[in-house]
Amino acid sequence: MLTIEQIKELIPHRYPFLLVDRVLEVTETTAKGYKNVTANEEFFNGHFPGAPIMPGVLQLEAMAQLGCILIMNAKKEELKDSIIVFTGINNAKFKRMVVPGDKLDLEIELGSVRRNFATFKGTATVDGQLACSMEASAAIVPKG
Repeated sequence: MLTIEQIKELIPHRYPFLLVDRVLEVTETTAKGYKNVTANEEFFNGHFPGAPIMPGVLQLEAMAQLGCILIMNAKKEELKDSIIVFTGINNAKFKRMVVPGDKLDLEIELGSVRRNFATFKGTATVDGQLACSMEASAAIVPKG
């Protein structure tokens, strides 16, 4: 398990854009974590007043951050001067709205890692119901 402080050691994201609150399990090829979705989230001020819904792109971003945590956890020393950035999203599907009070459970499975390029598959669920899924790719690039 990784706490929020351990997560912040692995990826550069910070409030209000750090979208993984806890990592429950991490192996060489998979990771499970969650984001507690609270009414205080900045994005709810405009998405949508009176009917708050977590934007789908932020659900995808939460899964991407978990994917970064997965890679950085495995290669922390080797990648200490690198960051991981999205290069593509495929087959993103949204099945359920995510609203304040939900716990967004995240799962990532690492596909391939070749040189400085990785692929992932991810799902996000709420109470066991699929909220969204995606396939993604990312590049490992030098900081700065």
